[in-house]
Amino acid sequence: MWTAVVAGVYTIVQLVFVVPGSGLGWDETVYTSQVSRAASDTAFFSAPRARGITFLIAPVTSLTSSVDVLRVYLALLSGAGLFLALWVWRRLLPASVLALAGALFAGLWITVYYGPQVMPNLWVALGCLCAVGLFLRAARDRTDRTALIGLGVAVAFVALMRPTDAFWLTAPLALIALAVRRWRRWALLAALAVGGAVGCAEWIIEAYVSYGGLFTRLARASEIQGHLGWNLVFGDHMRSLDGRLLCRPCDIRWRRPATAIWWFALPLLTLGGVLVAARLRRLPLVLVPTLVGLSMAAQYLLLIGYAAPRFLLPVYALLALPTALFLTWLVRTVRPRALVVTLLVAAAVAHLWVQGSVVADRAERSRVDRGKFDLIAAEFARQGVTPPCVVSGTEAIRVAFRVGCASRQTGGHDGSITPSELVAVAREKPVAFVVAGEAGPPAYARDWRVERIPDLPGLRNCRVYLSRSARAEPDA
Repeated sequence: MWTAVVAGVYTIVQLVFVVPGSGLGWDETVYTSQVSRAASDTAFFSAPRARGITFLIAPVTSLTSSVDVLRVYLALLSGAGLFLALWVWRRLLPASVLALAGALFAGLWITVYYGPQVMPNLWVALGCLCAVGLFLRAARDRTDRTALIGLGVAVAFVALMRPTDAFWLTAPLALIALAVRRWRRWALLAALAVGGAVGCAEWIIEAYVSYGGLFTRLARASEIQGHLGWNLVFGDHMRSLDGRLLCRPCDIRWRRPATAIWWFALPLLTLGGVLVAARLRRLPLVLVPTLVGLSMAAQYLLLIGYAAPRFLLPVYALLALPTALFLTWLVRTVRPRALVVTLLVAAAVAHLWVQGSVVADRAERSRVDRGKFDLIAAEFARQGVTPPCVVSGTEAIRVAFRVGCASRQTGGHDGSITPSELVAVAREKPVAFVVAGEAGPPAYARDWRVERIPDLPGLRNCRVYLSRSARAEPDA
């Protein structure tokens, strides 16, 4: 009952505060273009990406190009996903603990903002929450075949969304299954292995078809992510909580320290939950999600040299369980109860106020950005850049998707065409090269017509260099 209420409120908050008027981000545009009716061509799909999220949105994007409809679909689906992830745990933890865990997770600005976004991280979080709950059910009850099959499906889902995350999910679960004698079953290990293999299959096949092999793709993915290695980025993740979607580099001023108070409290609350679980003889039910959460955190806090708050969504989903158990124990056992409840409610209100202010700010920025791209699309049409066409340079992916062009870059992580090939294309169809600030055009575009365009998000002095095949509309 209460978990359904939490999931419903979570969905409504998305529909009211995030969905209306929001535009597609850069990564979202890459994913959406793979299956969208609005895209004249797919954006370059770099090595680290996986197609799970594109499969999830395909039923909608195959029918309509409306971003608003896509947002509503994902908001409804994420609310249902949260309910399902909590429902899996109904035989393991009390309903009050599950409802509070769901509220704690859903109350983060990151969870609200990414609910209707075309990004895989929230779905990884919900998949991990499902997988760990089903693992515990299957481990505790050898006759629960539904849980065993569900475990494989949940792992496959996570692997389809982000293959590397599936490794950090399944590795600790496999070790736990081997370490605990009464859980040492080949069926558990098989569910983890088969689920991971099925989910990763598409990514591996694509590695050989498009990237020169699995290890070549892994190496390229590591290169794009700054080369995986020992990187302590706790501070970067802490600063990113003030509303930054990507902190790369993260040498920035920490504008709103209050946004990270809960982050410092989370380890203590988690430890408290583990101790309470031991006291209540429910230690495995809380320790397992805690260990998996720490495993999921390891790659992003220790191995990747930059931060994005969405990376740790699986961690927050899993650690919400011990946190909720500890808080419910406080309310029921510590006296005077009225004082404890008053302090916790005050802390919750302050926390939600801070989280709400961040998500409102992010949603407003998204709406403003959408308006800017609408203006740019109108200007491109006026300058003769209409489909079929190609856009290159700064923000090429989002500009191209909005205008209805293909996006092509001659270098960098998204390099997919040579300069000579782009020049050849320019003879046949309009090609636009976008620059901003003090940047100039490449050599092949220096004699192209240059026009000022509305400024892109976060950029100034934006211009576009247009090939001769782009003919501007005559002035009225």
